[in-house]
Amino acid sequence: MNSIFSKNPVSRRLGRGLMLAGIAGVFALAGVSTASAQATTGSVFGKAPAGYAVSVRSATTGTGRTVHVDSSGRYSARELPNGVYTVTLQENGQPIVKHPDVTVIVGRGIEVDFDCSKIKCGEIADAK
Repeated sequence: MNSIFSKNPVSRRLGRGLMLAGIAGVFALAGVSTASAQATTGSVFGKAPAGYAVSVRSATTGTGRTVHVDSSGRYSARELPNGVYTVTLQENGQPIVKHPDVTVIVGRGIEVDFDCSKIKCGEIADAK
């Protein structure tokens, strides 16, 4: 009977409970910071003629990247910081069509399509 009323089992249960609560709290905080870290960029994607390239450049910093259009006519520029970009269709390094003022929002993608049936893909775009 003395073991039932001993403080030792109660202390163990309380200690285990606090330890589990602490571990759960650490995992919860780690999950919050991981989710925040993943949502720091956006993307630009769309359709374009196969074999062309698409350049995505920041209007303020000039940084960005160039991606190639795949054989199915799709492209995607990922992990872009939020901001305003100019998206340019290129053929052999020459600008063909530009879409200025494309706003990239953190955690989202924006679709920018290039349709050669509506634009003149063989001509070079203005240097504006």
